[in-house]
Amino acid sequence: MGADGPGAVVCIRVSVGLVFLSEGIQKFLYPDKLGPGRFDKIGIPAATFFANLDGVVEIVCGTLIVVGLLTRLAAIPLLIDIILAIVLTKLRELGPGGFQGVQGFWGMAHDARTDFAMLCGLIFLLWIGPGHWSIDAIITRMLAAGVAGEQVS
Repeated sequence: MGADGPGAVVCIRVSVGLVFLSEGIQKFLYPDKLGPGRFDKIGIPAATFFANLDGVVEIVCGTLIVVGLLTRLAAIPLLIDIILAIVLTKLRELGPGGFQGVQGFWGMAHDARTDFAMLCGLIFLLWIGPGHWSIDAIITRMLAAGVAGEQVS
């Protein structure tokens, strides 16, 4: 598929991209709560390295998705990121303790609502593409116009 698609895709692209962009920035603003400190608490080895890597990936790929440049390519690392976030943090909440004392599925579902929305948004962007109002679409149109112009000459 090309970069075409309904213009309304921009709403999905911007919301998904801004969530990842803001989360990536916050990993550096609040390292103890959302960056290496949180990764260490979860039990991820080399917590500082992986938290910083995750923050950079979220900032770079989130920005690319917001502007619609290399959208499908940028969605792939974020898809891996969100799947790991669900597996490493949300599925644990199905056990004892749960989210703020709400045990089981409903506690996990409450806490994971943004993660599931991001997962669906990323799958949507991979499937549909960046939409008409994206840099990807502009580049595609320019390349198509250039190829058409060469054939006419």
